[in-house]
Amino acid sequence: MLKKTLFCLFAFVLVTVLPASAATPIPPAPTIPARSWILIDAASGQPLARHAADQPVEPASLTKLMTAYAVFDALRDGKLRLDTLVPISERAWRAEGSRTFLDLNSRVPVEVLLQGMIVQSGNDASIALAEAAAGSEDTFAALMNQYATQLGMRGSHFQNATGLPGPQHRVTAADMARLARAIVREFPEYYRWYSQREFTWNNIRQGNRNGLLDRDPSVDGMKTGMTDAAGYCLVSSARRDGMRLIAVVMGTAGASEREDASLALLNWGFSFHESRHLHAAGDKLADVRVYRARGGRAALGLREDLAVVLPRASTGTVEVRVEPAPKLFAPLTVQDQAGTVRVLLDGKPLTEAGLYPLADTPTGGFLRRLWDTILSWFA
Repeated sequence: MLKKTLFCLFAFVLVTVLPASAATPIPPAPTIPARSWILIDAASGQPLARHAADQPVEPASLTKLMTAYAVFDALRDGKLRLDTLVPISERAWRAEGSRTFLDLNSRVPVEVLLQGMIVQSGNDASIALAEAAAGSEDTFAALMNQYATQLGMRGSHFQNATGLPGPQHRVTAADMARLARAIVREFPEYYRWYSQREFTWNNIRQGNRNGLLDRDPSVDGMKTGMTDAAGYCLVSSARRDGMRLIAVVMGTAGASEREDASLALLNWGFSFHESRHLHAAGDKLADVRVYRARGGRAALGLREDLAVVLPRASTGTVEVRVEPAPKLFAPLTVQDQAGTVRVLLDGKPLTEAGLYPLADTPTGGFLRRLWDTILSWFA
């Protein structure tokens, strides 16, 4: 049935023939002295190169990217405000490792705590934010895992908000790239803190540990991490000529090594790849039958712009396959995935995106529902 449906939908396949020119040779990705790593395009999520990227490893303070994501979402939902005053508990005050040096029983705004966590990597600030968002760090860790599931981070599990070692506290490089991409795309108003060079609290000034901010002007975030078990880790994001790449490097031997490795990946990615815009969010890509729906049909499209990264001066054929689900039933909302859009270059998969109704599709009347139910049995 699926094959039959896809055959009928080939009218929705869009093909772009790239300009015929001499293709620029692309060398392999640089050799990276790290336990695992990945380089992705932020617009599409498309991986450009990777090594052991699905291997679970200790994340150290890269954990704080998920802590930040959860707090950003609480801000978006109105559960917290930037000016919300958070009491500093003894648990937060006694936090080990890197600290913002918060005073016990003081009340500190969420905005200050976020800067303390993002810029200074403060474990005390991380725990305080976890307690503000969920009541306790343990409950917050459960929330972090719910977000991980929601984001498709299948290889990761969080036990705390700081990244201090735990027996089941693990992430993968691919998952951290996915998380970093979500922060960049969903929370641009807060992403600016990842490029902040320093932050002062309690008359103690601490600099951002991401040395790439000073080495390359295109780098504008994100997060470092280090423990003895995890090694030196870095998630970095850079934007050049309208294209943003995200590099994740896990388990190098030192701070300079993680920066050199990340910069090598970013330079390789920008030098030999370019981004192509294919479709805008809201573009109608298919008009399909929807059983039991008022009107019987629905327009399907994208919730986000669709772009793809290609080798520079690439020659070939880009194919966009629009694949609605074989059977769709009302009611449908704009949040209900109704199919998949796949992008291929010369028949090889590059990336994919969800296909969604462009408007809510309510159910029809009783006779419509009855008749369509009968028809669906034989479709």
